[in-house]
Amino acid sequence: MRLYETFRQQVQRNIVALISVFIAVSSLSYNTWRNEKTELNRNLRQGSFEVLLKLGEMRELVYHLEYDRAVIERSAERTGWVTVFVIRDLASVLEAPVPAAAESLFDAWAEHWDGLAARNEQGELDGTSRRAIEAEIDRLRDMTLEMLRGLE
Repeated sequence: MRLYETFRQQVQRNIVALISVFIAVSSLSYNTWRNEKTELNRNLRQGSFEVLLKLGEMRELVYHLEYDRAVIERSAERTGWVTVFVIRDLASVLEAPVPAAAESLFDAWAEHWDGLAARNEQGELDGTSRRAIEAEIDRLRDMTLEMLRGLE
């Protein structure tokens, strides 16, 4: 019984110090968590902005390859490969489902890039390849923007 009374007296005498320690530890814990969350959000935002910029470049390149193939260099196709690789790499560090959408864009580019200037029997642009690639660009763009809106 004496031990219990001594402990109780110690707590009563030091209650302010105990409360201060509790507040300090909980504040430090929250501050650390908040800093980590802020840094993660900052990295996700920066990566998302880079993906969006690259998607714009990709769309421009798709239009050039379809409509201006006669006036652009053959290296534009290689530029398309580089751009789609960079998009896929940047998206790989973002939250799901963005990486999967970037992989779908990569697959669409691999399947359709060489058909961008395809023409039908009447000599008109077919547009099938452009639409397939554009659909994946739009899908990845929408998912990236949705992820950005969901950040805390």
